[in-house]
Amino acid sequence: MTKASDIRTKTVDELSDQLLGLKKEQFNLRFQKATGQMENTARVRQIRRDIARIKTIQAQKAAAAAQAK
Repeated sequence: MTKASDIRTKTVDELSDQLLGLKKEQFNLRFQKATGQMENTARVRQIRRDIARIKTIQAQKAAAAAQAK
């Protein structure tokens, strides 16, 4: 689980890359669940919350950039 303070220190590009990786992992976990191969069911919740954290911080950074202009 990623902390919000760790996410805030990253650049917009790093956040986009991390978000892409988490979405791929979420996709793979969905397939594991469908085929009955999932071992750690709590990971689905962690991934979903990390994605939400990243999207929230991306929106905050975008709003701050728009306000600075």
